[in-house]
Parts: sequence; C-alpha cells; structure tokens
Amino acid sequence: MQGLTLQIFYRGSNFTEQLTESRILFENRADAGRKLAAELAGYANQPCVILAIPNGGVPLAIEVAKVLKADLDVIICRKLALPMNPEGGLGAVADDGTAVINQDVAARDGITSAQIEYEVEQIKANIKHRILKYRGESLPSRLTGKTAIIVDDGLASGITMSVAVESVRHRRPREIIAAVPLASATGFKRASSAANRVVTCAISSQSKFYLADFYRNWRDISDDEVVHALDQWRKRNSFT
Repeated sequence: MQGLTLQIFYRGSNFTEQLTESRILFENRADAGRKLAAELAGYANQPCVILAIPNGGVPLAIEVAKVLKADLDVIICRKLALPMNPEGGLGAVADDGTAVINQDVAARDGITSAQIEYEVEQIKANIKHRILKYRGESLPSRLTGKTAIIVDDGLASGITMSVAVESVRHRRPREIIAAVPLASATGFKRASSAANRVVTCAISSQSKFYLADFYRNWRDISDDEVVHALDQWRKRNSFT
C-alpha cells in the first residue's frame, strides 16, 4: 500500500492526519481492545453488557469487559459474503434469525430472492451450531434497561454490526453502542444509522479498506480459541 493516501479521523480530536502509506494502529486484537476500552471508559461500573461478535470481536470484548467491569456475552452474527469481495457483503444474519440484506448489492449482482433465502438458511444452520459451541445451555444475558455495547474488531461494510444492532434492539436495552477500534467511512455511516452511538478509535476514508492493514499481527481466530477464551473468562469471573 505504498503511496496510497489514507485519511484517519480520530474521534475526540481536532485534527485530521493524512497518511501516504498504511499505518499500524494496533499490535493485535488485545491491544485494540484495550485502546477501545479507553474510549468507552465513561461506561465503567454502569449497568451494561458487552456483546462480542465472534470470532474476531471476542478478544477485544474481553479487554473491554475487564476495564468496564461489565458482564460479557456473545451475539453470533454471520455475514453473507460476496465471492469476489469478502470484506463487503450481501447481508448478515443474527442468532435470533434477524437478517439484513443489502438490496442494492443484490440488484447490482443479479442475486435472486431464492438465492438469498437459500444462503440465509445455510447461515442460520451455522449459527445454531455456534450457539451450542459458544454458549452451551446458558441463556442470553438480560439486556432490558441496560446499555448494550456490541464489540467487533472493525467495521468494513458495517452490515454485520447493523444486523447485530437490530437483533439486540428486540431485547429492549436502554441504549445500543456499536464499538470498534477502526471503521471505514462507509461502515461508520451504516452503523451510525442503526445504533444509538458508534464508538471507534479511528475512521479511514480509503477507497480499498482492509482491517488487516492496521494490525501488526492479524490472523483468523478459530472456534476452539473462542470457546477457550470464553471458558477462561467464565472461570475467572465465577470467583469474583
């Protein structure tokens, strides 16, 4: 990405930093989670629940929950990815069956309603499997009257976060915060139209946006790693 001009807008500051090459903002997801937690410090010790979007959002959400001393749970959302653009998306589905479809993309690519319905059903089956794996027999956290803070490792299209917000809204929280360390301008706009507030460390206006470009250490996180991290969190907090 040498020679590519990026603009990073830091929330809460009065300047725009223009970069001529990619910039590493986070060492890894844990580092991103700690920096995101600093942006969310005002919610510490308040009645709130941190909801991680697996898989990438879990390491960040754990760091946020530590700092805010908040309950931690997962909201399982899966993206309906486009074959030629995995960072983009046709839509997304949440663990309660809520679906958000990008109708403009469907029309542009000639994707039929039957094709969309088939893909949604496939994703729902995948989600059911993950619910059992990540949550077991545990019920979802009660959100009524609380602040729900939905955490992911970044916003590209913003589709996954949008469906998470719509799903969580059915559970009647006091407010819904979408929290990510980094967002594209498009993703930030889409999430802002869904959540009560979007909290992020940085917004990028680059035309081709890839989350990995802003992390020094970036890799896919396996289901087993998510299960282990959640188990460790539950064990640690069962004694507090």
